[in-house]
Amino acid sequence: MAAEPLILDVQNIEVVYNDVVLVLHGVSLSVPRGQIVALLGGNGAGKSTTLKAISGLLATEDGAVTRGSIRFEGELINGQAPDRIVRRGIFQVMEGRRIIEDMTVRENLRMGGYSRERDPGSAEYDMVYSYFPRLKERLGMAGYLSGGEQQMLAIGRALMARPKLILLDEPSMGLSPMLVQEVFEIIARINREQGISILLVEQNSRMALSVAHRGSIMENGKIVLEGTAQELRDNEDVREFYLGHGGAERNFKNLKSYRRRKRWL
Repeated sequence: MAAEPLILDVQNIEVVYNDVVLVLHGVSLSVPRGQIVALLGGNGAGKSTTLKAISGLLATEDGAVTRGSIRFEGELINGQAPDRIVRRGIFQVMEGRRIIEDMTVRENLRMGGYSRERDPGSAEYDMVYSYFPRLKERLGMAGYLSGGEQQMLAIGRALMARPKLILLDEPSMGLSPMLVQEVFEIIARINREQGISILLVEQNSRMALSVAHRGSIMENGKIVLEGTAQELRDNEDVREFYLGHGGAERNFKNLKSYRRRKRWL
């Protein structure tokens, strides 16, 4: 069977902050066109740094890709400016939403369409409202939205750019379990109906693997395991360390990281 065509291909990248701190150690991952790939791992594993390397945002934090390649639709994008990367079709939804609180919901959405170098039309707004009808009812400042509505606005803003690939960073953060379920169902719908590829960084591994086609586990700046979502769900170590199936004495929170590294290796 022929391999799925890749929309994103990251090969052996290293990332250094402040010219001295090595954060990513030869990370390789790929996103097949039209699929959701989950990037899982604990705090400090390097997940958000990986997204920023792809979207060109490392320079804002004195970071840089010092080795390896990042290819989008077959073309090298290492070192390109973030605005150029957005115009090519990659849009990152940052951790913490990063909406503009003193602008209205519609104005926030309109900002997402600016990368297309024209004002978005009614079709774009209608498309966003079809996934997030609650936003159509919110006419005031975005800062007054609930946490769940702000996350919906952040994803809606990305959709306004008509991206080919969305980088989603911790969309479940700070949301109630009911809202987490709703947001992930919408993410799956967007992928299925719009054909948008998604690289999903998420600590809620169970929820991420419920919508993803493939996944990778990251620890200490390295990819330690990858496979289809089903393979990861069935993997004994993933179930123990990330899906909470290990029992009270074997729970992820009570285990030392060196035990996980030993198991991965």
